[in-house]
Amino acid sequence: MIDIVFATGNRHKLREVQEIIGPDFRLRTPDEFGITEEIPETQDTLEGNALQKAEYINKKCGLPCFADDTGLFTDALGGEPGIYSARYAGEGKNASDNIKKLLANLKGKTNRKAHFRTVIAYVDADRKELFEGRVDGVILDTLSGEGGFGYDPVFYPDRYDGKYSFAELSPAHKNEISHRGEAVRKFAAFLRSNR
Repeated sequence: MIDIVFATGNRHKLREVQEIIGPDFRLRTPDEFGITEEIPETQDTLEGNALQKAEYINKKCGLPCFADDTGLFTDALGGEPGIYSARYAGEGKNASDNIKKLLANLKGKTNRKAHFRTVIAYVDADRKELFEGRVDGVILDTLSGEGGFGYDPVFYPDRYDGKYSFAELSPAHKNEISHRGEAVRKFAAFLRSNR
């Protein structure tokens, strides 16, 4: 089993990614190495933020490391919330606050098209690699479903026959079609071919 550090404190993400990567790789987290400070995320692109986080943790612990950055981009709002998706409603706010702000900003808009993008950056002693996933869909007017996290209750993916929000899908179904699932599968294929 190969240890890789995932630069996240989000247990939902950790579980999703471990399920896709499989048992050959053991995902470790920064807190296992005593890294409890906020990981820097000051770039203006998903690629830049993911790479910044992976490099930061790699330097701290010396193990192969990866980080992801994900954004929800809405057509009608010029791409908002984009790279600010996790803190759209402001510092100290939660996912529910972010959804409320998004729905308020979309009120009266007929164009509900949106997409999620995830970028994974991998860093080890010899290389830096990027992997991307994307899923298109629309933003619902109201929340639908109890599962998932983040914007899942208001995101209706095009890829799943138009009947369910991400929050209504099982984790396995969500992983099959999601932006993160796509990026992680590309990353997992890279890991397996470079063992």
